[in-house]
Amino acid sequence: MGTNKRKNTTPQPEKKVMLFGKKNYQFLFLGLILMALGFILMSGGGSHDPNVWNPEIFNFRRIRLAPMLILLGILVEIYAIMLKSDK
Repeated sequence: MGTNKRKNTTPQPEKKVMLFGKKNYQFLFLGLILMALGFILMSGGGSHDPNVWNPEIFNFRRIRLAPMLILLGILVEIYAIMLKSDK
């Protein structure tokens, strides 16, 4: 009698392909950290009493440093997206 060999017809799981390379994800994470740090530095400086003026909201950290960090984080994100992966 002939042997009836069956081929394995079970579907094989597809190999997951990452959209970006490792370096891209590292830059994306760095950009997120920079933006989060900028928003953290921008927070605070308010007053509990609405009748009291607090000039602390116009200091260097909130007016210059924090927005520069947020903008730098956005630029790093754009660079990470445009960077050619090592595939």
